[in-house]
Amino acid sequence: MMKFLHAADLHLDSPLEGLENYEGAPVDLIRSASRRALENLVELAIQERVDFVVIAGDLYNGDWRDFNTGLFFVRQMNKLCDAGIRHYLIAGNHDAASVMTRKLRLPVNPDGFSVMLSSDHPETRRLEDLGVAIHGRSFAHQAETKNMVPDYPSPVSTWFNIGMLHTSLSGTEDHDTYAPCTFVDLRSKGYDYWALGHIHKRSLLPADGSPLVAPPALYSGNIQGRHIRECGPRGCLLVTVDSRQQVEVAFRALDVFRWEVCQVSCENATSLDEILARFGQALRRLMEQQEGRPLGLRVRLEGATAVHQEVTSHRVAVTAEIRSMATTLSDGKVWIEKVKIGTCSRQQGLGPSQHAGPLGELERYLEEIPNSPEALASLVSELKDLAKKLPGEMMQAPEGLLLDNPAWVRELIQDLRPMLFDRFQQ
Repeated sequence: MMKFLHAADLHLDSPLEGLENYEGAPVDLIRSASRRALENLVELAIQERVDFVVIAGDLYNGDWRDFNTGLFFVRQMNKLCDAGIRHYLIAGNHDAASVMTRKLRLPVNPDGFSVMLSSDHPETRRLEDLGVAIHGRSFAHQAETKNMVPDYPSPVSTWFNIGMLHTSLSGTEDHDTYAPCTFVDLRSKGYDYWALGHIHKRSLLPADGSPLVAPPALYSGNIQGRHIRECGPRGCLLVTVDSRQQVEVAFRALDVFRWEVCQVSCENATSLDEILARFGQALRRLMEQQEGRPLGLRVRLEGATAVHQEVTSHRVAVTAEIRSMATTLSDGKVWIEKVKIGTCSRQQGLGPSQHAGPLGELERYLEEIPNSPEALASLVSELKDLAKKLPGEMMQAPEGLLLDNPAWVRELIQDLRPMLFDRFQQ
């Protein structure tokens, strides 16, 4: 039996974004989150006694302010060397953008080759003792726009062949298009496993809910969420291969600070105190799932309530109350990123629009979009033309206008609808 870890998108020393500093916020707990997550990766490799580790790009987050980021990474890789664990890296788009990255000397594996695979051409590293061939290529430039897969070597016969690739596979969202390819391209190489990077959401391809296909092509996701659009557990994949080359994959969490959305139903609430009590209950449930990790939390208040007007008229005070409760209930381990108020009045929540004319048509349209994939897709398609005309910085997460992202547009409509009709009724 053979074991290895598949990780990607470390984005070492990348700042966590979108967190307002307020009294009681756990600043010290999260300042070095990406470094602690990398330490967890190394510790896991040693504890599991894996045969090797593959990291599929974006080790860093672009250029560093100084060499400390790179030196920390090298120290962690040297720990793997000291434990006798081989590791294989490819550079992604963020690594290729860094001038300092190219100047830093990386460790070498026992075979005498650098741990970083070439950016000049795809190359193969042979692990003779395991019968494993690792194929991969680093990015030479930040914007690698061609399909790299056709140039990858043929598989080594009878061996277990792993392909490493930093790519925006067709059908993926929310990321720039680099080294584009399709699952058919990957399958055509005849490899046994594809270790992919660049997409920060953990996923198996093709993403149709079927069991592991041949070959499994997986995004491990990033090891530490950086903003509210990277919610949930983040980590790496522990891959086990038996003597028949059958593959088993298990997720292992590495993150030290986690992002979550806390949805609070305000349906039929008769006072602000009742809404706050419901938030407290929802927060406790979320905290129980985090194994003691600090949280960056977005709170969404939703539903028809008699105190809708009170809530919307005192947004700042409501946000302060929620932040105070979160700090108290969590002993300072929960940081409220934002409070989004999506409540509506009891009259608005009664059902179909009561308005006639253009206002009624608008209300029905805004109600239809979040619940109709077809209507949502049509709106997103129309918004793409607008997105092309906007400055690039306006499109960047976490606060950017992600007009080509259906989930983001759906959330925007849900937020705007009650605010819009409050204005109309004034």
